[in-house]
Amino acid sequence: MFSNSYTPVKFERDCAVVMVPDGTEVELPSGTTGYITQSLGGSFTVYVDGRLFRLAGEDADAIGKEPPPRPRLPNDATDQDVEDLVWQQLKTVYDPEIPINVVELGLVYECTLNKTDDGKRTVDIAMTLTAPGCGMGDVLVSDVRDKIKLVPTISEVNVALTFDPPWNQSMMSEAARLDTGMF
Repeated sequence: MFSNSYTPVKFERDCAVVMVPDGTEVELPSGTTGYITQSLGGSFTVYVDGRLFRLAGEDADAIGKEPPPRPRLPNDATDQDVEDLVWQQLKTVYDPEIPINVVELGLVYECTLNKTDDGKRTVDIAMTLTAPGCGMGDVLVSDVRDKIKLVPTISEVNVALTFDPPWNQSMMSEAARLDTGMF
């Protein structure tokens, strides 16, 4: 898991992080040093003193990195443009231990957009986890909700976690199975 090839970092301020894989939120103090083991979708997995921690993208400055840019729509955006951007945002949600996004992993079962009377949109998502007891489940659900809320015109995001049907490796995209050697 640990390699000297990972990028060294030093926390420049106290920062809330989530322990991987149990999902417990803790604070790493300014001056803490570690190594970035994964930086995908705007968040970071950092190895510190034998433990992995997930650092949210909006806190990237704590380790001297830039936060991810906010998603944008053209002024003449269509419903399809909004839906495409929602799916792009979903593809920026990564399990901190697996370098594959939740869409390619096959964790998103349904994504439905509805327009409200005021021209805004609501998004309803049904998703699962790779395992029912996954300690990072709440973090992934929150990440999905937070990233979709960044899409212009989205006023509400509802994420329902389900285990029916239970996830299995056949739900992964072909590319994801190739990347992980599960083909």
